Amino acid sequence: MATELVTTETLNAAAQLAEWARRTPGTIAIAEPRGWGSARKRSYRRLTFRELEEDTNRLAQGLVETGVRPGTRLAMFVPFGIDFIALVYAIFKTGGVAVLIDPGMGLRSMLDCLDEVRPEGFVAVSAVQAFRVLPGGRFAKGGLNVTVGRRWFWRGPTVAGFRRRGSGHFDALAMQPDDPAAIIFTSGSTGPAKGVLYCHGNFVHQASEIQSFYDIPPGEIDVPCFPLFGLFNASMGVTTVIHDMNPRHPARVDPRRLIATINDWQATQSSGSPAVWNRVGRYCEEQGVKISTLRRVFSAGAPAPVQMLRRMQSCIHAQGDVYTPYGATEALPVASIEARDVLGETGRRTDAGSGVCVGRKFPGIEWRMIRIVDAPIESIRDLELPPGEIGELIVRGPVVTRCYVTRVEANAWAKIPDDGGFWHRMGDVGYLDSQDRFWFCGRMSQRVLTAAGPMYTIPCEAIFNRHPDVSRSALVGVGPKGFQRPAIVAEPLPGKGLHRRLARGRLVGELRTLALSSPLTAEIRNFFVRRSLPVDIRHNAKISREALAVWAGRRMREG
Repeated sequence: MATELVTTETLNAAAQLAEWARRTPGTIAIAEPRGWGSARKRSYRRLTFRELEEDTNRLAQGLVETGVRPGTRLAMFVPFGIDFIALVYAIFKTGGVAVLIDPGMGLRSMLDCLDEVRPEGFVAVSAVQAFRVLPGGRFAKGGLNVTVGRRWFWRGPTVAGFRRRGSGHFDALAMQPDDPAAIIFTSGSTGPAKGVLYCHGNFVHQASEIQSFYDIPPGEIDVPCFPLFGLFNASMGVTTVIHDMNPRHPARVDPRRLIATINDWQATQSSGSPAVWNRVGRYCEEQGVKISTLRRVFSAGAPAPVQMLRRMQSCIHAQGDVYTPYGATEALPVASIEARDVLGETGRRTDAGSGVCVGRKFPGIEWRMIRIVDAPIESIRDLELPPGEIGELIVRGPVVTRCYVTRVEANAWAKIPDDGGFWHRMGDVGYLDSQDRFWFCGRMSQRVLTAAGPMYTIPCEAIFNRHPDVSRSALVGVGPKGFQRPAIVAEPLPGKGLHRRLARGRLVGELRTLALSSPLTAEIRNFFVRRSLPVDIRHNAKISREALAVWAGRRMREG
């Protein structure tokens, strides 16, 4: 069994780091690539847990001297690495609030998020600080600004200055479970990005649930391709090795370099989106490569393709497994399933159109299935559904966040009051089976509402994904809700020559035949082939069906 996270009297999301610094002071906490050494090996900047604890103390002391107080919102624009992790923990220690926005969402969306969250300062690299202070800059009046790296033509403190002056001793503020710790923005893939309030209690329980559920002992070595896991590692006594990749484009990861990083460090686990593991699994299969030290692979952010799970399962440690945690920015983790289960009974049911089983819930989670309601809900009374009936999933528990602090009108839609607490609406449709496992059938907003009734994306797409030349497909609806015409857009596997009109016509004909093989899809009349399907910004894996519906509508009008 993994060593459970120790508890302290100070409920602060950074408190566990101090405990691991005391218990395992010489263990490497973070390793960050900084160039090439001898024998063409990467060289790394390394911090032990004691050094990381002292570094975060210096940074926290500097932030307080600058004027940061409990509740101060600081927008962070720092690349994932030692500085990012250390600064987030330093902000936690001060009681400040780290504002985390994915730059990959695009400049306009990012600026909209900043306008709404109203940060009191920026902790950012020089290029962002320059943008902030240029004449006419929208955020020139923010007073509590700290430069990461070399300061250019403006005044103010720097992280380097904090490190030179700090003593390495700082008492983290004692916080209550509901005190704010961070604001993390949703990706905006199915609507405007919203700022989710994370409290100290949320972070503490997240790290504890993950470590206990997956039996992760301290001393493990993780190569995260998903920054949030790097934050959890420092609270679990786990070493984080930063891989040199662009986290905004996981689908472009170089599998050779990622595998080299894992092998150099004999890493025992790694996390990433299905887009990452699709590339790595294909490379391993084609080249006969094994990643024998990996015992845990986490694939998160979108449903994991069965073929990807099969490839990854075959190239990692014989006793290892691939896990697909299920959750959302507002509630993480909720449930999890192992590849061994997906490749067995649940996978066969998925292929037949039963949805994707995301597994069993984490011990700290409660969940219910309620009737689908396209409106705010004041009570779940008379809405609960029995096992087997498709509805919307709602959850509650200590890892579930309390509210949005931007786009606050969304709180009425997303939260359901109940017994002094609340349920969070996941916005996902599906059903619970007799074993209390959740079967995901798609996003509620993406179901296709035809005159004959609703059609759900995941079960319908599974019928077409069985085609040997199809990489993935998307069900979209064209027209007004209640009278939508369903259409399937298929993305062919690369190298199949399907860019030629004759080959595309053959594939469309075969998709029509597949549609008639299942009552779920027999009424679909519109089929298209597209070289690649648009995907979300954060994980490069969730299909942007809203954009695809507009494209399909144009094609249908063109005849």
